[in-house]
Amino acid sequence: MQVASPPLLRRLPPGAWVVLAWCGGTAFTFLMRMRLPGEWYPAARPAAQFFRWDGLAYFGVATALALAGGALLGRRPLPALTLLLAASVLGTMPLGVAEIPLPQFLAAEVAVFFIATGRSRASGVAAVLAALAVLGGYLAVRVRYGWPIAASSETAVALTTVIAWLLGNSVRQSREHAEELRARAATQAVSDERLRIARELHDMVAHSIGVIALQAGAARRVIDTQPERARDALGEIETAGRQTLSGLRRMLGALRSRDPERPASAVPPRPGPLEPVHPEPVHPELGRPELGRPGPVLGLADVDRLAATTTQAGVRVDVRRLGERRPLPPEVDVAAYRVVQEAVTNVLRHAGTASCQVSIDYRDDEVRVEVLDDGRGGDAGDGYGLLGMRERVGVLHGTFAAGPRPGGGFRVAARLPVPTAVR
Repeated sequence: MQVASPPLLRRLPPGAWVVLAWCGGTAFTFLMRMRLPGEWYPAARPAAQFFRWDGLAYFGVATALALAGGALLGRRPLPALTLLLAASVLGTMPLGVAEIPLPQFLAAEVAVFFIATGRSRASGVAAVLAALAVLGGYLAVRVRYGWPIAASSETAVALTTVIAWLLGNSVRQSREHAEELRARAATQAVSDERLRIARELHDMVAHSIGVIALQAGAARRVIDTQPERARDALGEIETAGRQTLSGLRRMLGALRSRDPERPASAVPPRPGPLEPVHPEPVHPELGRPELGRPGPVLGLADVDRLAATTTQAGVRVDVRRLGERRPLPPEVDVAAYRVVQEAVTNVLRHAGTASCQVSIDYRDDEVRVEVLDDGRGGDAGDGYGLLGMRERVGVLHGTFAAGPRPGGGFRVAARLPVPTAVR
């Protein structure tokens, strides 16, 4: 999937914006003191030293300080602001005015905005106070020497500086709030997936207990007349019990070791559009649902049905199986199916393509699943579905990968180890 690069203006670092603000303010200052076409006289009368070598030297030094401040802003913002404030003072001296004009202070205001946006609240407050102190100090020096001041114009510059800080502080708070919401949503997605795993684990254990109960009943009925069949039934009970206990230990151990910071939501997640919803089994005599009995447990055997459903929805799913198909532990089988299901659902919802490929590779010590598409790929909701898949695979000590493909499209892959006892 090709990711479009952001616009040029969004890629500019804060220091570049500061330099642009300084250059724009300096250019505006010179234009205001020149008679432009159609004007009888300049908008502002230039001071005697404005076009002399000493005035130009002040502008040159101030520009050098502004460039240095822009280069330093990303690493050391407060020292960079100090250089910009010094540049504003030096840039004002050749003008012969009674205050620091807004064009000379614009770069410092842009720096205050970016400091309030990207740094701590304390740094932002220190930046705006330093800027206001320079404005006030400039007027105090002129008053000390008996020179006239323009208090109203300087008040307007101070007001725009405070507004720049308020805007930057608002952007920082909005960004922190958005990050907090994303973190909460990610945690909730993981918790919901763990709750879903726990529900499926309950179904698998209940299914195994049902099998054990049926085999035990059959063994009890034939133990006197058909001891061989009773022995086979007891063997089935032993196998089912060991496998269930082994899977239960693996799952519970992994869930405890990966306990999230906060509990899962009490409301179970709703099934996705491609998730078959199995009703409660109906009691053969009573004709109503038997509460407490689980429905069928989904696994890789259901991938073909998933592919058919997705194909009917508009996206053709090509399923390829490699290696020798064999029974898998229920928790591994369900996890592999859920990864395929979530990835195919993402293709249907977000990829904007007409087909995808599902590969299931049975190996000696593991099973691998992979879903490829050639569309936009990705996962809506900031990748929370991918977080759930990663959590599910991680619980079983597997590995999970998802991301754009080099040639375009998206790839989701998972590797799930198969315990030695059930290979």
